[in-house]
Amino acid sequence: MALAMRVAVFGFLSWLIPFAVSFLAFPLKRLNANLFETLMSLVVVLTAGLLLRLYFRKRPVPGWEAVGVAAVWAVCNLLFDYPMFAYGPMRMTAARYYAEIGLDYLIYPAVALAAVGVRPRQPSQPASPLVRM
Repeated sequence: MALAMRVAVFGFLSWLIPFAVSFLAFPLKRLNANLFETLMSLVVVLTAGLLLRLYFRKRPVPGWEAVGVAAVWAVCNLLFDYPMFAYGPMRMTAARYYAEIGLDYLIYPAVALAAVGVRPRQPSQPASPLVRM
């Protein structure tokens, strides 16, 4: 139960941090929408890296677990985010939401998957299949 709560709390943080930054940076979207989108993608990448590092500190990281946890965080982001954009003041269609915002949350498992391939191995640990490619 404690593990599920930890995943959920980090999932909430993975949504809250980019949401807070987007709220503060939203005036930039009117001035330069492309810059805003790039900034938000960078915020999500940095949030993914930071939270994965904090989540797995003080213990070895099985690759499947890192990708699984990050995938749960992506789902958490969609669960927190989509209702606000679909039913809130913006009234986005599902297609527009996923095209503009929702697909960005795939960054969480993508960063975890990439990190699995570059993390240092212990001498007794076999190489990841990604490293052998």
